[in-house]
Amino acid sequence: MTLSVAVETRRVVATGIGFPEIPREASSPLGWPSSALHDTVDHRQGEGDVSRETQPSPATARVVEPPQDARVIGNVSRETPPAPMEAPPKATNDVSRETSPDGRAELLAALPSGDDDSPLAQAVAEDARKRITFSGRTFPRPTTTRVLTVANQKGGVGKTTTTVNVAAALAQAGARVLVIDLDPQGNASTALGIDHHAEVPSIYDVLVDGTPLTDVVQPCPDVDGLFCAPATIDLAGAEIELVSLVARETRLAKAVTAYLEGQVEGEPIDYVFIDCPPSLGLLTINAFVAAREVFIPIQCEYYALEGLSQLLKNIELIKNHLNPGLHVSSILLTMFDGRTRLASQVADEVRTHFPDQTFRAAVPRSVRISEAPSHGQTVMTYDPNSSGALSYLEAANEMADRGARGEREQS
Repeated sequence: MTLSVAVETRRVVATGIGFPEIPREASSPLGWPSSALHDTVDHRQGEGDVSRETQPSPATARVVEPPQDARVIGNVSRETPPAPMEAPPKATNDVSRETSPDGRAELLAALPSGDDDSPLAQAVAEDARKRITFSGRTFPRPTTTRVLTVANQKGGVGKTTTTVNVAAALAQAGARVLVIDLDPQGNASTALGIDHHAEVPSIYDVLVDGTPLTDVVQPCPDVDGLFCAPATIDLAGAEIELVSLVARETRLAKAVTAYLEGQVEGEPIDYVFIDCPPSLGLLTINAFVAAREVFIPIQCEYYALEGLSQLLKNIELIKNHLNPGLHVSSILLTMFDGRTRLASQVADEVRTHFPDQTFRAAVPRSVRISEAPSHGQTVMTYDPNSSGALSYLEAANEMADRGARGEREQS
């Protein structure tokens, strides 16, 4: 009697378990099914046991040809797999640079728009645009020295961080920048890699003893064209010592004026940033009198917005009595978190009331910005490709462009 074994690609329930077996393809070069292929269950009439699979003979078994697109199982099948489909050409940034001198416009056009991408993809694309637009660019330098006081009576809003990073970004773009650390904590000096222990000549000597500013200014070791007048712990007592001195409110202004008048010809200082403590004492008043512009960093939270009105009242008092030329020229939003509605509301509120002063750039919360001072660096040198560094670079570019535009309008 000839047994006919049908080889089918059907699932057979394994005895005692109930899970279907996964069918496998024929693995013999001649098309024979393998021993593990589709165990055939033969339920005999009147018997409860299951017969074992009968090995088919070559004369009676039906040869199953493997499909042409079958994958190779083990080392048995010699069927050649089909050729893979050609992948679509990848988008590259090798854009022709014939239409612009530096190729920035072409690289920007090659970036994805990001309209339908995820927030992370949009953030990455935005950082790429900033990197292409601003990295390696030379910013316009002012014709006269701009003296800016970085102030906000609210603490922890990013005054020192903004001061050192904007100053470093401007210096990297070709400007010569001086940072005056007027905060007794000396954090700006730390971020710029300047020694500020008790024996170092500091801004305290300038205010109390009348030491020339030239004697205390030190170059920043990481950024060419960036200088710093450091602060020491002695500055904490300057508030009390200045009370009894003559012209106590104008001592820093006289020192800055003398320093700028004594500059070497051909190497002028383009920007002077004065980093203030989070208070409205005599140190901050000296900074307001010495400057012509006020640069206000605002944290995107309600407390910082509430303190802004009081700061503006104090600036108005200084303007009326001590420095008529003082005005708020720049406002930068810091610690911006686009995921929260509060940050967006604070940003909209500030831009509504100060449309001409508020920068388009906003600095996000960034771990790299916080890590940089622990290495004695600004984020511009610690991680220049981070989102925080690129945001400060954009803010510095906007500050330089606004200054150049204002000079053209006045002329």
